[in-house]
Amino acid sequence: MRNYWWPGVIKDIGKYVDSCDMCQRMKNRTETPVRKLIVNEVLKKVWTHLMVDFITKLPLVAEKDTILVVCDMLLKMVHFIAITEEMTVERLARPLTTSSLFPTSYSTSSLTLLQTVVLYY
Repeated sequence: MRNYWWPGVIKDIGKYVDSCDMCQRMKNRTETPVRKLIVNEVLKKVWTHLMVDFITKLPLVAEKDTILVVCDMLLKMVHFIAITEEMTVERLARPLTTSSLFPTSYSTSSLTLLQTVVLYY
């Protein structure tokens, strides 16, 4: 076997391999194979699956510095609730359970989930 070298040999080999259809089909893949996509279940009832997030470290306005974001996964309806960063779970859960912000179809399980998420956030 002979050794060949010329100025720019690496660049030329790279161009050849990139333009060669057979080389592209047969080259080894370094990344792990992708799994099949799993289809999410279709939601049937609003306010049963929620996304909850906090926007923190905001400038103080009306003694509030945090926004609690609650989003329904089916309708993508979002509620923004101004709170303080030091607010406890009990103080936060009280207005959520009695709030007129959420529709009457807002299930008890969603409230429990929301309170649990806020507790562990």
